Amino acid sequence: MEISELLTFIKVAETASFSDAAEQLFVTQPAVSKRIAALESSLELKLFDRIGRQIQLTEAGHQLLPKAKQITTEIKDIKRSLTTQDEELSGELKMATSHHIGLHRLPKALKQYQSDFPNVLIEIDFTQSEDAYQQVLKGEAEVAVITLSNEENPMIESIPIWSDPLMLVVGEEHELAITASANTQEVDIKALATLPCVLPDKNTFTRQMVDKVLGSQGLKPNVRMSTNNFDTLTMLVSIGWGWSLLPSTLVNQNHKVLAAQDLILERRLGIIYHKQRTLSRSAEAMISLLKAEILT
Repeated sequence: MEISELLTFIKVAETASFSDAAEQLFVTQPAVSKRIAALESSLELKLFDRIGRQIQLTEAGHQLLPKAKQITTEIKDIKRSLTTQDEELSGELKMATSHHIGLHRLPKALKQYQSDFPNVLIEIDFTQSEDAYQQVLKGEAEVAVITLSNEENPMIESIPIWSDPLMLVVGEEHELAITASANTQEVDIKALATLPCVLPDKNTFTRQMVDKVLGSQGLKPNVRMSTNNFDTLTMLVSIGWGWSLLPSTLVNQNHKVLAAQDLILERRLGIIYHKQRTLSRSAEAMISLLKAEILT
């Protein structure tokens, strides 16, 4: 049983909707369904009745709800105390992160960390996730906040913090935007693969995910241009250079969001550290603070 499963259960119970719960938790609806299924399997109990489009708690669900709320509240209190227990914490913390995460995910946590531990000097290298990963592996950075690799490394501890769904988008004047009807934005993945696209470089964890999904269906993307800068990809999509897969935080009014049933991707963003390294108290405090993000 995972804390994320209990939190998801509470949200579904409160909203009586898998889609609304997914929106409030900033995850996809399939992720919500997967968490509920895992919780029901762990407890060997059915927690929700699905009658038509209505979601209702079962008797077991009603019994679990107050206990789940109590457990998650206690864990939040524990995490809060861990991040503030040592006001005299000092020293240096060397960390690395990607430009995208540094801009869209870390500001709140960094502000809180500096407020809680003003005597800690944080040195941040803003780079690519893959480079940040290597810095931790080589001992050059103590922790890194990155797009997590799908490949496990026995030397690296990875802690998922955020889910990051990738949206299939094209520019407003792209042929797919024009042909998509008002009722459906579904596109055929085989046809999509033949059209020009703009994607991250081949050496990135994100591109490897895309290539793996397409490759499993015997397809290759028709890449017109690749770059590791998501802001550049966003611009290229806007001016009609091709389709792309962008984080929801970068989708704007110049984009048309489409869907391809066999091209549903979700990145995991999180913090990593070397398992054989004794972490400083500064690093442990950063990890605790970021793990608390899971509960908010």
